[in-house]
Amino acid sequence: MLATGTPYGDGLLHRAAGSASAAAWLRDPRPQAGRLVAHSLAAAARALRALHGVSLPSGPQPLPPPGVRRLREWAAGTAPLAPAAARLRRRAREMWGEGRTERLLGWADEAVRASGTGAPVVPLHGWASTGSLVPPRSRGRVVLLTGEDLGAGRRELDLGWMLGDLVELAWSSPLHRAVAESPGLLSVTDLQRVFLGAYEADGSDTDGREGGSHDAGVREDGDHGPAGPVYDPVAVGRCAVLRVVTHMRDFATYCEWSDELLDYLAFTAELIDEEGRRAVPRGVS
Repeated sequence: MLATGTPYGDGLLHRAAGSASAAAWLRDPRPQAGRLVAHSLAAAARALRALHGVSLPSGPQPLPPPGVRRLREWAAGTAPLAPAAARLRRRAREMWGEGRTERLLGWADEAVRASGTGAPVVPLHGWASTGSLVPPRSRGRVVLLTGEDLGAGRRELDLGWMLGDLVELAWSSPLHRAVAESPGLLSVTDLQRVFLGAYEADGSDTDGREGGSHDAGVREDGDHGPAGPVYDPVAVGRCAVLRVVTHMRDFATYCEWSDELLDYLAFTAELIDEEGRRAVPRGVS
């Protein structure tokens, strides 16, 4: 379920049945931790599918989520930047070249406007990630913390944001890089399939039940419905790249410079070249 929170100081106070995010559970090597994350990702997918089905209010179109706006301003150099973020932008222009930067900006524009039949602008969570996803400690609902990053755009942006989080995990986490040597540990590809499978499902179990009739969230095979896939996998992959680059930009802004950012620039260059295809496993759409 989506937990919108209540105002508290300068932020929002959210209530959840768990004390650790799915991102924290992903650092746990026990197989049951991976199954818990898989179940939570399936619940998050169903919550996002329900959110994307809500009609936008009439009147001026809502703004894109803040993360996309930050990315566009950083990549285009149209707003003041913190020293480390400005340094990162200079190095990105050197390592990526103008072509990759322009592609990234084009994808950001496409992600927030309707594009052809079946690609409407919908309400967006804006920062769907394992860090904002909280499984219950024992009993209770999975919650996806929601509120500060709400906006509007194509549904693929929310899907790519969550999947980009998993792509970054597969690249950066020693535990998940060594998944082949860890019997019983779900791979990032497994988790991606769970998330997309639950989103593709027909929505019949969005009535508040966590997991419906599926097996603990480990296998969530959906269907494409009579009208075909409910999302564009190419756009989802591109939006996953936007998420990784935005996270890189935010790190430089709020945590200052680290030479690890040079590794991120090389990694994101690869993601841009492949259009984020590793975020969408073959055969799920």
